[in-house]
Amino acid sequence: MSKSAKLRELFERPGIIRIAGAHNALAAKLAERGGFEGVWAGSLGISASYVLPDASIVSMSQYLEAARQIDEAISIPVVSDCDTGYGNANNVIYMVRMFETAGIAAVSMEDKKFPKDNSLLEGGRQQLAPIEEFQGKIRAAKDTQKSEDFVVIARVEALIAGWGQDEALKRAYAYVDAGADAILIHSKKNTPDEVVEFIKHFKNRRPVVLVPTTYPIITIKELEELEVKMVIYANQTLRAAVGAMEDTLEEIRRSGCTLPIEDQIVPVKYIFELQGTLEMKEKEGKYLVS
Repeated sequence: MSKSAKLRELFERPGIIRIAGAHNALAAKLAERGGFEGVWAGSLGISASYVLPDASIVSMSQYLEAARQIDEAISIPVVSDCDTGYGNANNVIYMVRMFETAGIAAVSMEDKKFPKDNSLLEGGRQQLAPIEEFQGKIRAAKDTQKSEDFVVIARVEALIAGWGQDEALKRAYAYVDAGADAILIHSKKNTPDEVVEFIKHFKNRRPVVLVPTTYPIITIKELEELEVKMVIYANQTLRAAVGAMEDTLEEIRRSGCTLPIEDQIVPVKYIFELQGTLEMKEKEGKYLVS
């Protein structure tokens, strides 16, 4: 079964799909081991791994290669954050061809103008594209995909831009009409109130996807009661990794040795395990001539 077929099966089954963000293949491997059903190859995490702003600076080819590496390291589906589609509908056509060929199960596109700023950036430029233009991108994506299982998620940024519920709903309905498989409704409020209001009016015309970065209080149980189909914990692993590395480096610098942090970090043999080193040595014994 392809990973896009696996994701389709998850959409059709009861219950919520839990997706963890990963900025590289190692984070993706940990997400799979942690029991998540899929991985989000997010533009914030991947651009941060290049130490570049999440502002359409990293190229499609760089995002594609990162997503490919993530996908090759795990057996669960990958949902790729493809920003605005990297340009107009012609760019979307090429993007879908390349990401689907790479084995990516789903792509998410947001309805902002190119180049974009990260949705959570204070004072960021949150300019929305015309509805008809984004509908064209969705149609281009759906017409281009080869497998019926490949998933196209339309990300509605009206609440991020401050355009209100009516605009968010109008856009969501238009994207459903254009063929989107799911609607990601995004918010930067510190409570889930406005996404809850959206969901109640939207009435599940398509599966709903949430990214509760700024409203972490919401629970899986509450999401299931709202009949949310997918929840993406988009950047928590990245933020945890940065904090842990900074703390470790500071303690090493302060102490002048690594002894104080040895009981706080994983042993090297665990890294070997994650890398598949044991499997490599077994193959050496089978295939290499000494």
